[in-house]
Amino acid sequence: MRDFQLPGRSACFATNGVCATSHPLAAKTAIDILQRGGNAMDAAIAGAVLLGICEPQMTGIGGDCFVLMSEPGSHEIKALNGSGRAPAAAKAADLRAKGHEAVPLNGPEAVTIPGAIDAFCRLSEDHGKLGLDALLAPSIHYAEDGIPVAPRVAFDWPVAGKALQGHGVTHYSKAGQPYTTGEIFRAPGQAEVLRRIAKDGRDAFYSGEVAEDMLATLNAMGGVHTAEDFAATACNYTTPVRGSYGGVDLVEHPPNGQGATAILMLNILSHFDISRMDPLGAQRAHIEAEAAKLAYDARNRIIADADHTARLEHMLSPETAAKLAALIDPQNAMPDAAPLTEAVHRDTIYITVVDRDRMAVSLIYSIFHGFGSGIASEKFGILMQNRGAGFSLTPGHPNEMAGGKRPMHTIIPGMLADDSGVIMPFGVMGGAYQPNGHARFVSNLRDFGMDAQAAIDAPRAFSDKGEMKVERGYADSVRQELADMGHKVTTPHEAIGGAQAILIRPDGVLEGASDPRKDGCALGY
Repeated sequence: MRDFQLPGRSACFATNGVCATSHPLAAKTAIDILQRGGNAMDAAIAGAVLLGICEPQMTGIGGDCFVLMSEPGSHEIKALNGSGRAPAAAKAADLRAKGHEAVPLNGPEAVTIPGAIDAFCRLSEDHGKLGLDALLAPSIHYAEDGIPVAPRVAFDWPVAGKALQGHGVTHYSKAGQPYTTGEIFRAPGQAEVLRRIAKDGRDAFYSGEVAEDMLATLNAMGGVHTAEDFAATACNYTTPVRGSYGGVDLVEHPPNGQGATAILMLNILSHFDISRMDPLGAQRAHIEAEAAKLAYDARNRIIADADHTARLEHMLSPETAAKLAALIDPQNAMPDAAPLTEAVHRDTIYITVVDRDRMAVSLIYSIFHGFGSGIASEKFGILMQNRGAGFSLTPGHPNEMAGGKRPMHTIIPGMLADDSGVIMPFGVMGGAYQPNGHARFVSNLRDFGMDAQAAIDAPRAFSDKGEMKVERGYADSVRQELADMGHKVTTPHEAIGGAQAILIRPDGVLEGASDPRKDGCALGY
């Protein structure tokens, strides 16, 4: 139990349904959908689309999504890949010929075809109850009437907004100035797009006037995107990957997502007696950082489009983890792996919903960097992701950019399961941090017996690009110990990531937890 004399928050307890996400309006919308007779999939879609209006720097209909789900009464966990592909004419060689060593973050070269709308339409048809018109109505309302900007969104806007260009400035700033806390943000163009999707489905987005609006903007900037690229967009169901830690299974989305990295991290950590360490001590943070370096190095070399990821079994094998664990010096930091040429980010939303029938949905949805590519279509203001910056330009790399290929994705939804089925859908936002965040969350639960809210609240550390980022929640003595081990310790300007989770308890109660590092909450009924 938490100390009620200190700042903190309680978990949300309910029996009929719970949503946990990063903005209160989205959580309330999801609960409203459940109370109207919708299921967890309906609620997750409605909440996710609204988050594109609540947190436009993080996500939107010009982005991608990944989903894990389980049907009521079933132990099977399904995965849906709603990530888009590079246009057919995209070639890494063309960018190398122009002198690029990485895909430009804010050019049309980084814009892959958005996959989320196709995924939401497919999921609604296959697993929902209420229909798109009901699910999109809240977002249409708020896009037209506006939403007061929340504190964390306002905190992000000045820095993320530097990426905005052209029509992006028109639609996502006040004459070039960022929105501030409490000011009303509206997106009437998106309201019209959503209205058309509610009426005519995915084709209203991937063909006709809406697609032409996106194409005109991209082609005017030199993009090689075509109408055929948009029309061909199609999500697909796939099989999750999983690994065991502390008596529970961690279930992750397969490549092109990086979920296997979290499983490898936990496989490495299983070779150390983490539970006997101080959960907020230097030793635990050090071992975790070293495991992350090794797991991320494997990710950098292996994870790519599913059709090009050839060594996934090697990455997940216990033998690989044992060999990597043997490389860790308990007292001294190793150098970080060479940084990715492809870009990583921090901007993502995550939503999880469990309903009265115990359908569980774990959904993550993003435009990659803050405000994506910064490029928005002229008429409708659709902000386009720069997910193509996740490609490598290295010749022969599994993740090398090519036409029709999906880039390596940093966003990963998660679930914990045991013999009874799903026990906790969860997600940890934060770009590159996400696999480390999944591993730490699971370790907090299993090694230290924390409840979900405490596991989310606990301070975080992350070794990234040669720096050991240590949140202010750690003691100064821990920072000094880490520095003495050879880590370059810094205190990050922003909190590390954000998380949401719902525990499905054996007694029938749902326990929702939400990260105070974001504006959101867990709500139930």
